[in-house]
Amino acid sequence: MDVAILIAQTCLTAFLAAWLTVGVRDNIFHPQINEIFTSQVLGLARLEQDAPMDFALIQHRRVQSRNAQKALFWFIVWAELAVSVFMWVGVALMLLAIFGIADPDTAKAVALLGCLGFTSIWAGMLVAGNHFAYWYFHEWAQNTHFQLAYWGMGAMIFLAVA
Repeated sequence: MDVAILIAQTCLTAFLAAWLTVGVRDNIFHPQINEIFTSQVLGLARLEQDAPMDFALIQHRRVQSRNAQKALFWFIVWAELAVSVFMWVGVALMLLAIFGIADPDTAKAVALLGCLGFTSIWAGMLVAGNHFAYWYFHEWAQNTHFQLAYWGMGAMIFLAVA
């Protein structure tokens, strides 16, 4: 049973790592897809256009500098890349643990920290998104970030208790 649980934990961690790796790949090779969304949220663009009275209340929060918007986007991409690599190291250690080559507790600890990084990215998006009121006109993004944070938390719980 211990090996079966370790296999399941390895697969779950690998799925998270794969999802994040695909996102990082797309952000590196096609940054225009997400970078423009990030700049809209940071600049409160849709709020200003579609809810000017509410925009007036929080307009002091917006980040208008394109350089700052791009820098924040690339910071996020590099954080995602670092977490992806860390998660893949956890997956590799867990695979080695399945075959008795690595210590399972060490492998699980690395995977757990990787999943914490994954969850932290999406929790950070939720906190920052709330600050910039992205729930006004980007609720689909907020919903996605909640689901990813839940996925990461579920993986963390499974790694920690099993």
